[in-house]
Amino acid sequence: MNDLRCRSCETPLKQSFVDLGMSPLANSYLKCEELNRMEAFYPLHAYVCEKCLLVQVPKCESPERIFSDYAYFSSYSDTWLEHVEAYSAKVIERFGLNANSLVVEIACNDGCLLQCFKKSGIPVLGVEPARNVAQVASNAGIPIEVMFLSVEAATELAAEGKQADLLIANNVMAHVPDLNDFIGGMKIVLKPEGIITIEFTHLQRMMEGNQFDSIYHEHFSYFSLITAEKVLKKHGLTIFDVEKIPTHGGSLRLFVCHTGNSSRPVGQRVIKLRAAEVNSGFIRLERYLSFAKAVQGTKYSILEFFVGAKRQRKTIAAYGAPAKGNTLLNYCGIRADFVDYTVDRSPHKQGLFLPGTHIPIFPPTKIKETRPDYLLILPWNLKDEIMQQMAFIRDWGGQFVTLIPEVTTYA
Repeated sequence: MNDLRCRSCETPLKQSFVDLGMSPLANSYLKCEELNRMEAFYPLHAYVCEKCLLVQVPKCESPERIFSDYAYFSSYSDTWLEHVEAYSAKVIERFGLNANSLVVEIACNDGCLLQCFKKSGIPVLGVEPARNVAQVASNAGIPIEVMFLSVEAATELAAEGKQADLLIANNVMAHVPDLNDFIGGMKIVLKPEGIITIEFTHLQRMMEGNQFDSIYHEHFSYFSLITAEKVLKKHGLTIFDVEKIPTHGGSLRLFVCHTGNSSRPVGQRVIKLRAAEVNSGFIRLERYLSFAKAVQGTKYSILEFFVGAKRQRKTIAAYGAPAKGNTLLNYCGIRADFVDYTVDRSPHKQGLFLPGTHIPIFPPTKIKETRPDYLLILPWNLKDEIMQQMAFIRDWGGQFVTLIPEVTTYA
């Protein structure tokens, strides 16, 4: 019997959003000696709450198991580095941050964003649960607290005088199974006049772009503006501004303050986007129930491409080893019989194998050695950056391929 409950409002979860079958943890890359051992697969089934309409994946593993030794390092994407540079410059100017301010980033990863503030002479603090990633940030001179943010942890930080003028939560609110404890912690660690900025993949863009590969076990929740407003309002936090940004296939950047902060009235961009989501049906359950059929259609088209290419004796390699790629490959059943290997710039992934599919990961130099007919771009949100780096595949007639929102080849 299904006894799952919404992580925001505790309503029993009965409505399926999309069922992607059984899948391993998306960042559980394998060493060679692990390939012949039993590998854990879990249901990757997203639900939508009938009451608050929060889309969510039930917790199948503890955050400690998922995040304690993490394979993702922010600094290996040029696009992301450009993004954080532009963001930091913008908020420093907009909110007048200076040497008397404190910028705290939750899930700061390897510290590449906080470095931007540090270079401007602004005190920073990183909160990062993955010890291996936190060590990289610490080695770069970023003060780090190795912890998961919670009400208890935030209370300790506040007691030590570590409250934020700017609290950054980029692509982290989706990663917490205890949503109320996390948001409660954000409120505590924020100064009375402080600002929170939150970035996450916009559910509307995810659905319109058929981005089912954005769903994986460590992404526990998927937000529209409307659902984000609801979960924040419960904890006395108000969204006063919002921006649409291009990261991760289309994201939102929320600007949040304590409810009752009269210096931060709710702006027109919030009002307009909320109205647009209403008009697009995001307050009606039926809107959410249409996604699964579109995902199935995409799967069929993807398999038709791979089968057709292999029947023509084409060779296929992939670029990147992102979590989203692992969702896609496992859901579609694409293994080493279709994709010979993948490459990744991160030395932390090279020499390992993708979870579930066991596709080997090599350095990017492997592409020139084997000259594949097709280069499949798994992090399709970085398509332009990757196509520029790998432009030389055209020398032998190679083509790029992306699979989301639909199969597309680029000569």
